[in-house]
Amino acid sequence: MDQEKIGRFIAACRKEQGYTQAALAEKLGITDRAVSKWETGRSLPDASLMLALCGLLQISVNELLTGERLAMDEYRKMAEENLLQLRRQEEEANRKLLNVEWVIGVGSSLVLFLGVLAGSIAVTGLGWRIALIGVSTVMFFTGVYYAVKIEQSAGYYECPECAKRYVPSMSAVFFAPHFGRTRKMKCPYCGKRAYQKKVLTKD
Repeated sequence: MDQEKIGRFIAACRKEQGYTQAALAEKLGITDRAVSKWETGRSLPDASLMLALCGLLQISVNELLTGERLAMDEYRKMAEENLLQLRRQEEEANRKLLNVEWVIGVGSSLVLFLGVLAGSIAVTGLGWRIALIGVSTVMFFTGVYYAVKIEQSAGYYECPECAKRYVPSMSAVFFAPHFGRTRKMKCPYCGKRAYQKKVLTKD
């Protein structure tokens, strides 16, 4: 997506509707600095604001994401292209999060290993050994929690029985038997328990 083109389009539509940046921001419950960032191409509106913004500017979401008014014969083509682009962005964002999960998991395991090793060999006082191993253990479980949280929220799981994709609960992910990014869980749609693979997009 061309953020600068979209920004110029937002600015033009805002002026057509007679809004200042401050007035538009107030209608959306955000700051005028956020509107300024959109219009200068430094950021895009959050997905949660797009419908409200399009309503105020009297444009469609596809026109917003394209950065121009669309004739009816162009509309379907641009809608498909915009959906594909949004899907790619979602995939990339979820891929990055899952890479962070891997780093957290490996890092916290390494901290625990080194803490136990140092506490067993390098540190002489019993109190210091207990403290070092205790701190390492706390850091390990904190890392595990955040890694599982990312695993739960980044992307979706796909049921092999009904092909539905969904975000499971934290407890379902935590307690599910798994290998890699495949977990055995109960599908909330068909109710069947099976090994479900992690996927990066909703459909």
